[in-house]
Amino acid sequence: MTIGYSHIMVPVDGSKAAEAALNKGAKIAVSNKAHLDILMVLNTSQYGYYYGGLVDGDVINDMVDDTSDYLNELRQEVQKKYPDLNADVHIRFGNPKTVISLEFPKDHHTDLIIMGATGMGRIQRVVEGSVTAFVNRNAHCDVIVVRTDENNQPLLHGKGKKK
Repeated sequence: MTIGYSHIMVPVDGSKAAEAALNKGAKIAVSNKAHLDILMVLNTSQYGYYYGGLVDGDVINDMVDDTSDYLNELRQEVQKKYPDLNADVHIRFGNPKTVISLEFPKDHHTDLIIMGATGMGRIQRVVEGSVTAFVNRNAHCDVIVVRTDENNQPLLHGKGKKK
């Protein structure tokens, strides 16, 4: 079923929920002949405390290399399932809430965001707040929140980070 989306974005964080959203996003992108952007936001401020307020350049390079490898593996996996998929991977630094809901969609003309219900554990959600809830409230485009896997089985939120 095509709805008319042309630029779909799926943010990922290494969780099963995000990867389930990617699979569903790829399927929707192919059926709409849309471009798919796979995004991971690296929030370096969360590492600042551990490195005395500064993040070492080698640490950042390692994070980018590891993230690039992960994103390219994800893209290859979904392109095996959907050979006609037109997809790019992106890494951004910043606050995941604002990058996903406002900055990236503006820069890439995103008209649909598809994301997992949550990738965080309960304590982290209480402390930081849910990225998904923020995006759902603040994005200027449609947002689909994925709560089930490809077989429509419920996902266990916050569990099973891959990486």
